[in-house]
Amino acid sequence: MSNSTPPKPPTEAERRAQRLAEQLRTNLRRRKAQARAMGEKDAGDGGA
Repeated sequence: MSNSTPPKPPTEAERRAQRLAEQLRTNLRRRKAQARAMGEKDAGDGGA
């Protein structure tokens, strides 16, 4: 991505999206860890 404009601070929507993505990743990680602890084979995306 080559744009000559200086990076502008993220908008409220962008910040919200980033926070949401972070929560989703954290939740997924927690779910996978829980499933692994309970001995399940399919914990989301194949246990990458």
